[in-house]
Amino acid sequence: MPFMKGAAPIRRTIQYLEAGKIVFKDRIKIVSIHYNTLGENHRGARDFVFWHLPQIQFKNPDVQVMTLKNMTPTPFIRCFMSDGNDLLIDVDNRDKDRIHDHVLQVLGKPKETLHIEAMAKEKKDNIANFGYMCEKHCMCEIFGQVPCPAVVPLPKSWRGKYKNEES
Repeated sequence: MPFMKGAAPIRRTIQYLEAGKIVFKDRIKIVSIHYNTLGENHRGARDFVFWHLPQIQFKNPDVQVMTLKNMTPTPFIRCFMSDGNDLLIDVDNRDKDRIHDHVLQVLGKPKETLHIEAMAKEKKDNIANFGYMCEKHCMCEIFGQVPCPAVVPLPKSWRGKYKNEES
């Protein structure tokens, strides 16, 4: 399988991407991670980008995520909000787990909010649904659809029995 090649191919599996815990608050629009490819004080930021960035991008499709390498003496994460403010998070000499926990605490949605959003997403009260336990029992009850053949007979040309006949 071509997606199972490269360094740590587990990062490209759907189970790994869905296991991410960081879902940003709605006001966060851009996240930039600044780090160097060399240096011991940048190791945590490099590992954070390697292991957690795919999950963050998967869980937050509306947030632009940038990585800027070799442009700064100290690693940091900068977040731009929808109201024009920005937030700096210093990640110098931190390991990837501490960075993950801090970003989750500062920028992530609370568990209660995620639970409420998941419940709202599961709710199936869509007016287009029909059948048992729905507002409409049959497709013919929806405006613009063909009426039920039990109520109004279909034209003979629409029936398979009268395939070759002209009506």
